[in-house]
Amino acid sequence: MVDLRTLAERWRRWPVTVRDLPLALLIALACAPLPVLQDRSTQLGDLPGRPFDALAVVAITLECLPLAVRRRWPGICLALVSVGFAIDQVRAYHTFAGSALAVALLSAGTHLQRRRLTTVVVGSAAYVALAVALHRQGSTEGVGGFLTFYLASTLAWGVGAWLRQSRAAEVERRRVAAAAARATERARIAGELHDIVTHHVTAMVVQAEAARYLTAAPDRLDTTLTAISDTGRRAITDLRILLDLLNPDHHGDPRVPSVGALHALVEQTRQAGQPVEFTQEGSPAGTVGGTEATAYRVVREALTNALKYAHGSRTAVHVRHGKREITVEVDTDGPGTHPAGPGGSGRGLTGLRERVTVLGGEFSAQRRDDDGFVVRARIPTGDAS
Repeated sequence: MVDLRTLAERWRRWPVTVRDLPLALLIALACAPLPVLQDRSTQLGDLPGRPFDALAVVAITLECLPLAVRRRWPGICLALVSVGFAIDQVRAYHTFAGSALAVALLSAGTHLQRRRLTTVVVGSAAYVALAVALHRQGSTEGVGGFLTFYLASTLAWGVGAWLRQSRAAEVERRRVAAAAARATERARIAGELHDIVTHHVTAMVVQAEAARYLTAAPDRLDTTLTAISDTGRRAITDLRILLDLLNPDHHGDPRVPSVGALHALVEQTRQAGQPVEFTQEGSPAGTVGGTEATAYRVVREALTNALKYAHGSRTAVHVRHGKREITVEVDTDGPGTHPAGPGGSGRGLTGLRERVTVLGGEFSAQRRDDDGFVVRARIPTGDAS
């Protein structure tokens, strides 16, 4: 059985002209001489009524059928309906089709794109001419009656103009929201690329620089070159994971890094020639969440900076898992004796501070008096028990 939602979706697929046609036909059918509609006709000028003739059919046709294009061609619709309405009132048919003028005005106010002011001026002038013609035929409407009808017509146009402005404001709001979402996503992608590429490439650069001094020690040189190769493979793997996540058709495991992978991260940094002391208190959470991933990124960025600016200096990594928070401290001694890796832009520490702050934590990165550097982070887990 087809539900109402499915029917509505199918109806919206039809051309707009087809969807607007039923209202035009409904108003035309309402012009039939039915007793219930005898007192529902639009009368302007208060002239004595006239029986329907062939011209009445023309007037009804002009008033009703153009409503089928009221959204596609609102200016043409309003012009034809106005002509039909003028014939209807001058000939004093007083049909129910006169109500189509309000629909045409509302639609024109909403959907007309160009020459809106010209339409208002021409329409007002045409109404004045119609009022003069009705007055010359003996209309007893008076200035007050004609002015009241004009204000009512203006209200219909004004409601349409208000709907137009509201829709334009909504479109602009969605455009701004979409632009902000794209900017946020670009910043997130840039952060992910920075975290992945900077860490691996820094390790490779430092290892390659160290290999230059190992030409006289083949065994150590082979170990260093193997470490460079392994680091490159890990970089390619991480980049593939990130590119898969950017694919809109990807529905796989996001493979978010966690503190459980810190041992591998520390070992990779050691292979790059950085002496790292690693201690961990407590047990990592069973599931990977934003807290664990952020803690991992803090350690990774701190170790990357240690490789860049203090290669060969002692670095101590301490991670403590509490019930309500994870604390991370990475302490690096003064400048190392080997050449540093490529310089940084500060994006990494700034991004970490934003990540930690969003989670309600605290982050600091400070230089010590002895020219060392310490990075600290306190990241709530969200577990209040």
